Amino acid sequence: MNFLITGSNGQLAKEILRELDKRGISFDAFDHKSLDITDLKSVRDAIRTKKPDVVINCAAYNAVDKAEEDWQNAYLVNGIGPRNLAITCEENNIALVHYSTDYVFDGLKNAPYTIADDPNPINQYGKSKLLGERFVQSLSRRYFLIRVSWVFGKGNETNFAKKVIEWSSKNDVIKVVDDQISSPTYAIDLAKATLDLIDTGAYGLYHMTGPQPCSRYEWAKYILELIGWKGTLIPVKSDEFKTPAKRPGYSFMDSFPVMETIGYNLAEWKDETKRFIKEIAGSR
Repeated sequence: MNFLITGSNGQLAKEILRELDKRGISFDAFDHKSLDITDLKSVRDAIRTKKPDVVINCAAYNAVDKAEEDWQNAYLVNGIGPRNLAITCEENNIALVHYSTDYVFDGLKNAPYTIADDPNPINQYGKSKLLGERFVQSLSRRYFLIRVSWVFGKGNETNFAKKVIEWSSKNDVIKVVDDQISSPTYAIDLAKATLDLIDTGAYGLYHMTGPQPCSRYEWAKYILELIGWKGTLIPVKSDEFKTPAKRPGYSFMDSFPVMETIGYNLAEWKDETKRFIKEIAGSR
């Protein structure tokens, strides 16, 4: 079996490549420079040349605030890119793995979102990701559509956990919102679960997150406790930060039927965060 990975420089892609290597599975990895997924001809050429059995799309436009003005590029990468992959995978009878986000929901439910809930994104980033979802579901039959939330890891990308650690090195007082609630998802665990899901052949839509929700504030507090920071952490409301893009307040997703399909759920967020802190400490 051979895999083709797009967006290979991202934190999740790097963990997928490591996991594939551990399992002795062959792969071809493409970053944005070597494969622009918004170009249908380039996608067709790459897939027809490499002849993968599975394509995992890790290429994404993740700048949530920037997408409010730069929405056309967000829609290109998050919408048209998945469309091109879905078309080409369907033409060649290839399985496609595509990642989406909890930001396809408006956050007004105040209860865990299930795969049966209707999306209603409230920012351009979420809308662009929903467009990609719709293309994948309408243009391909062999797909794994995986919604994730608050992904973090030690890769090159900026993520909230790394931001908190950076803030702690420069500030004695940190403010973090306590009215945004979801579930942190460790890239290492997500990579392993993705490959285990592919092995089942159970195509469809999945919410792949941990079993417990937390707020940004709760997560930051735990990170700062683990690294022994002695400053002051202040909980605030989202309105205090005038960001271009509105965020959903409660976007925690129910992970059914992940357990029922691969036999386990992702770890609880405190466990994931503790392992992450140990990992980055060991790499210094």
